[in-house]
Amino acid sequence: MARFTKNQCRPCPARTQCTSTADSARTVGFPPRELRNLQLRVRAAQQTPEWKARYAVRSGVEGTVNEFARGHGMRRCRYRGQGKVHVQHVLTAIAVNIERLGRLSPAEAAPTPRQPTAFQNYLDQREIPRPKSWRTLGS
Repeated sequence: MARFTKNQCRPCPARTQCTSTADSARTVGFPPRELRNLQLRVRAAQQTPEWKARYAVRSGVEGTVNEFARGHGMRRCRYRGQGKVHVQHVLTAIAVNIERLGRLSPAEAAPTPRQPTAFQNYLDQREIPRPKSWRTLGS
């Protein structure tokens, strides 16, 4: 850390661009070299198209996470135990989906179905019947 006093900063011509504190002083921190190198590598990686594509997926999910946390009180669970908490999350997700479906107008076109996965294509090519859902495998 380097701290510049008011007397040191006052004669500086770039003071107004440098600090806006009440005492017109400035404190500058210098991270350890390893941390600084890590910051530089991470910031450079954030400029690549691959990173931006991954971040776009995350940023698309952030709104839903925020809706659950703020709009439906999911920061705290009503129940104790992993099983009960899971049921609460599933039921809340169902309620959110029903809310979203309720906001759609009937005139909106139905979404196009997803492309089959590689595994579904594999099953279809070998004429192996595939269940409607992976969740029905155990029943």
